[in-house]
Amino acid sequence: MADRIEYKTREQMRIMAQVGVIVEKALAAAREAAVVGATTKQVDAAAAQVIADAGATSNFLGYHGFPATACVSVNEEIVHGIPGDRVLHDGDVVSVDCGAIVDGWHGDSAVSFIVGTPRSGQDVKLVEDTRRSLWAGIAALATAKKLDEVGAAIEDVSDAAGLHPLVGYVGHGIGTAMHQSPDVMNYRTKGRHARVKPGLCVAIEPMLVLGTEDSRVLDDDWTVVSADGSRGAHWEHSIAVHEDGIWVLTASDGGASGLAPFGVRPAPL
Repeated sequence: MADRIEYKTREQMRIMAQVGVIVEKALAAAREAAVVGATTKQVDAAAAQVIADAGATSNFLGYHGFPATACVSVNEEIVHGIPGDRVLHDGDVVSVDCGAIVDGWHGDSAVSFIVGTPRSGQDVKLVEDTRRSLWAGIAALATAKKLDEVGAAIEDVSDAAGLHPLVGYVGHGIGTAMHQSPDVMNYRTKGRHARVKPGLCVAIEPMLVLGTEDSRVLDDDWTVVSADGSRGAHWEHSIAVHEDGIWVLTASDGGASGLAPFGVRPAPL
């Protein structure tokens, strides 16, 4: 990751918003494909088709050797799950993370959901509380002076919900590369933090688990699972900060619906 933050112009942010809508549609297609009996490879294919039809390029496929368009993680798999022959069952908690590139500009987003009928209210709460922590972080970005305020807002929600952030995995800057400076933490941290100012574009992505915050990577060198086998959820949006406010690049409404409960309105690009 580069040490220097890449600040964007409004026109560059508008291109990123176009990419973001493609990613949003790809995730919607993946979610629709994630039915009982489907494989994670079929979920990946649905996202890939949308990105190809839009004339965009996947930024996941081939990234450090990653073999698919989307990360599809199930239950104890928290992030970076490689799509394959795993069959989805009723009540599985699934996270899908994908991105795209248009004209050299990147978008990145993730959603979590339950396949079919939830097995427990705890699973429903896990998915919803993780989603709420994401929007709390985005809402904090709207008025933040430094990025640590985002992590603090996420932690307030996760702590209250009894969830734990996955240690060692954070959000990031985004622009002409998928992963850039600065890191965006999912919990309070001390030390120096990047200033929030116009031109900053970041991907905020809380990854929360029901059990231990510890994890391990499977033998495929990608799939991250919770150390104790507990379930997790992952939500992500890419967001632009500009002179008039913030705009969620990977939401077609700019984040209006997600931000409304926090009393924040997105400012159009």
